[in-house]
Amino acid sequence: MSSTTEPTEPLSVEQLSETTLLRFATAGSVDDGKSTLVGRLLHDSKSILTDQLEAVERASASRGQDAPDLALLTDGLRAEREQGITIDVAYRYFATPKRRFILADTPGHVQYTRNMVTGASTAELTVILIDARNGVVEQTRRHAALAALLRVPHVVLAVNKMDLVDYKEAVFAAIAEEFTAYATELGVPEVTAIPISALAGDNVVEPSAVMDWYGGPTVLEHLETVPVAHDLSHCHARLPVQYVIRPQTAEHPDYRGYAGQIAAGSFHVGEQITVLPAGRSTKISGIDLLGEPVDVAWTTQSVTLLLEDDIDISRGDLIVPSKDAPPTTQDIEATVCHVADAPLTIGHRVLLKHGTRTVKAIVKDIPSRLTLDDLSLHPHPGQLVANDIGRVKIRTAEPLPVDSYADSRRTGSFILIDPNDGTTLTAGMVGESFASPEPVRDEGDDDGWDF
Repeated sequence: MSSTTEPTEPLSVEQLSETTLLRFATAGSVDDGKSTLVGRLLHDSKSILTDQLEAVERASASRGQDAPDLALLTDGLRAEREQGITIDVAYRYFATPKRRFILADTPGHVQYTRNMVTGASTAELTVILIDARNGVVEQTRRHAALAALLRVPHVVLAVNKMDLVDYKEAVFAAIAEEFTAYATELGVPEVTAIPISALAGDNVVEPSAVMDWYGGPTVLEHLETVPVAHDLSHCHARLPVQYVIRPQTAEHPDYRGYAGQIAAGSFHVGEQITVLPAGRSTKISGIDLLGEPVDVAWTTQSVTLLLEDDIDISRGDLIVPSKDAPPTTQDIEATVCHVADAPLTIGHRVLLKHGTRTVKAIVKDIPSRLTLDDLSLHPHPGQLVANDIGRVKIRTAEPLPVDSYADSRRTGSFILIDPNDGTTLTAGMVGESFASPEPVRDEGDDDGWDF
């Protein structure tokens, strides 16, 4: 392997602005080669600097390795380097002339399942690695189930270490068939299987010269060409209000705008809108984007809306089209992943953060806990511990306008927070999961926050 990367012309701002952005995550069992794959992807796409590679070469040589250990490009924590494992989610940004990428390299250990939930929650694609020698294992099924729960639109099955099974097509075909059947049962909409060797570079960026039986894309080719079907501009329009702008200056004595990032859909001047949870309606009289008036604004743009009527709006309110308003409710049923070390229990008093709004809430019931190994449900477990996934019923102190997570990953999600110290307890997805929840038992009166 060359000790330096070939010089390439950096992409201009104009070129980058014309490319789409793909967020993707890597997952897999321990030692399947996730970090090596990411390192190979960065190295062979010439997305790392020479001094970064030289630092990796020095670190590898000091450990007695003949070739640079590309996994060191993503395993940044000292404990990760010493143990040769990934512990935390490592985010990396890189770009090619065709597309920009934000990737999340997630851990493989079972106790870090919550890290994968964090990394994949905003991903449009997940790369699940499998060691060709081991085939589909328990952690593979767990990560496939998480991808299905998180509604990740695209899944890539990267069958790694093909060099250790003599690049046999039959090995790859058997693994791809087994995994695809399982993922389809979960409701994963698309699976693309690719045989690779991250260590040797086969089918990562460049096509393999020793797997001529494979005629599909390399990993990078697929990442560059997969349809970005997460175009939220055609979804239910939603704008969580972050800030009320009222300068009260001589230049703008009567200016009152409502600022935030459009979570989904688009808004246009003259549109009839409703402000939730209050339910007051008016029309959009103007839209300011980067200090300039525009007629239309859409998903991910940070804008300020001007309204025809002066109505009471504050941070935490949700602006939606009047003809497409979500229901407001104080009773939320959801699938959750518990991420805190302390358990989540029935009667737990929490803060629920949805968009820009935070309200008091109580965990009224935990109908079931999901066993990801075989997708069975354990009814009424009483509590969820770290890395558990289960169904919960929550009662909020105030009505919230929530979408189903199946309809909107942005406005159908929430987090539960410990009111005592601000610790994030649980990540939640409103509505049905692929596993039907158990019937909710009758709840008795609770002391404290009883709504």
